[in-house]
Amino acid sequence: MAAPLILAFDTSAAACAAAVLQGNNVLAAADEPMATGQAERLFPLLDELLAQAGAGWRDLHGLGVGIGPGNFTGVRLSVSAARGLALSLGRPAIGVSRLEALAEGLPRPVAVIEDARRGAVYLQRFDTDPAPALIEAPLPDLGALPRTGGGAALVAGGPILPAAMPLAVAIARIAARRLGSPQPRPAPLYLRPADAAIAADPPPVILP
Repeated sequence: MAAPLILAFDTSAAACAAAVLQGNNVLAAADEPMATGQAERLFPLLDELLAQAGAGWRDLHGLGVGIGPGNFTGVRLSVSAARGLALSLGRPAIGVSRLEALAEGLPRPVAVIEDARRGAVYLQRFDTDPAPALIEAPLPDLGALPRTGGGAALVAGGPILPAAMPLAVAIARIAARRLGSPQPRPAPLYLRPADAAIAADPPPVILP
């Protein structure tokens, strides 16, 4: 039996990243830096990568999506796209945190640190911490961290390491492992409130 075909994508940072994975084989992948325009680029990019992989939407066994932490609008874009695709295709969508994806393929224990701006970092220690945290950190202390893949990984008590693989590939690998087990619907992982002011009108009801 052929290994499951997984499409994964992420727009939580200033990029549009996606990958098509089957087993250990990366059939197609892209990571396009962009400060804006992810909403317009995401679906054309997914179409292009599926074509490169010689597959169609109905060939997919599951979807992997980055749920943050990261850019508020970018996270909502990816999560909404994944939930819509899951509904239309009848395939499961599996949410993966950005920090977990950055830790994929690295030795444990490992602490993943990423610049959250405004003098703070996102931090999660794998094998010890159950969830990521937003902590204050002097910006000069972040300058020495590598920015490979948009983040940095620090092995506890050891050397600083870059991410082991592209972000979307890591999301696809994690999603493939979780395929077939009960998973919650993807939801944004926010560690700080949105910059925009809350609207005075009541928000629409979001169905579970």
